Amino acid sequence: MAKDFSGCHVPLITPFKEDLALDEPGLRELVNHFIEVEKVDGLVPCGTTGESPTLTNEEHDRVIEVVVKETDGRVPVIAGTGSNSTQEAIIRTKHAESVGADASLQVAPYYNKPTQEGMIAHFEAIAAATNLPIIIYNIPSRSGQNIEPRTIIDLAKIDNIIGVKDAAGDLNQTMALLNALGLDGKGFYLLSGEDAMTFSIMCLGGHGTISAVANVIGREFTEMCAAVKNGRIEEAKRIHYEMLPLVKALFIETNPVPVKEALGMMGLPSGPPRLPLVPLKAEHRAMLAEVLRRAGRLPKD
Repeated sequence: MAKDFSGCHVPLITPFKEDLALDEPGLRELVNHFIEVEKVDGLVPCGTTGESPTLTNEEHDRVIEVVVKETDGRVPVIAGTGSNSTQEAIIRTKHAESVGADASLQVAPYYNKPTQEGMIAHFEAIAAATNLPIIIYNIPSRSGQNIEPRTIIDLAKIDNIIGVKDAAGDLNQTMALLNALGLDGKGFYLLSGEDAMTFSIMCLGGHGTISAVANVIGREFTEMCAAVKNGRIEEAKRIHYEMLPLVKALFIETNPVPVKEALGMMGLPSGPPRLPLVPLKAEHRAMLAEVLRRAGRLPKD
């Protein structure tokens, strides 16, 4: 039976020990926390929020193995296996497939700035090398290149390219994609990658989110997605506006630094970020703590 990739998926942080070694017990604890306590719809290891650029290849593979094994089929696991090297992306994706991941998240090739034709060739080559469902990740603010709607429309014709994580921050582009892809019956998923826009994107026809903020308020994001999906728009709108101050606070510095800080405050495994990311500034830490208290995620003083 085909997996359902709608709803709220958490791009997991990668918890580190104080010496910056991978914290495997902490990672297992997070998996169970998000499934059993926050009740999210899916997990995404080794994405941007998981500090994938500073993981070794061995660590990258190990994180995916641990998450897949600990999840044990309870929710879908979408493994971040993208790279700006097509061959490297294929290697990481084949590994994820071999250990039982349910899908692959493939970021737009960054730094080397391919043309739209180059991006099509990149994703085609990865799709041809695996049977895993592939979700394209469009994040121009980090990759330096926008995957244009016409490119995504062409890629959607490939059987195992089943969706896009849309972090372009352009509702006009999102609407163009939904209009072109949402009416043809193919079941192509459009997942929000902009947390402040998830409510709007879902009301326009999007199918869910891969949400960095859901590391901290996963239950609320999951409830909002379910409310929109089931036509309870006023309920979803209320949740959206209640969450908005925390959404803004969790991006006061580069993701995932505030998210890791928040999880640590909440008593969950996180640890420091790896360089070149540095810990949250003291003034931002105090502000974040206050927003977390107001959101009910920390006890009142």
